[in-house]
Amino acid sequence: MRHARAEALDLLEPLIAVLRTIDGLSERSRGVFYRKSQAFLHFHEDPEGLFADVRDGADFTRYRVTTAAERRKFLTAVRRAL
Repeated sequence: MRHARAEALDLLEPLIAVLRTIDGLSERSRGVFYRKSQAFLHFHEDPEGLFADVRDGADFTRYRVTTAAERRKFLTAVRRAL
């Protein structure tokens, strides 16, 4: 699974725009967010869809973010993790 390229990030732009409004997150490069000085979330693309990895303690949890329902679930998880 590769990190999301510009074309995939274009599809995720509405979701990324919401992430930019969340206090405590800073976007270091497009689609790569940090919490304080630690990597917190980033996106991947795969033939099966688009995914986001969110730091959950020491590890990352992967969320599928292809559909609107998946994106809502993902945003809930992000807010909970913060």
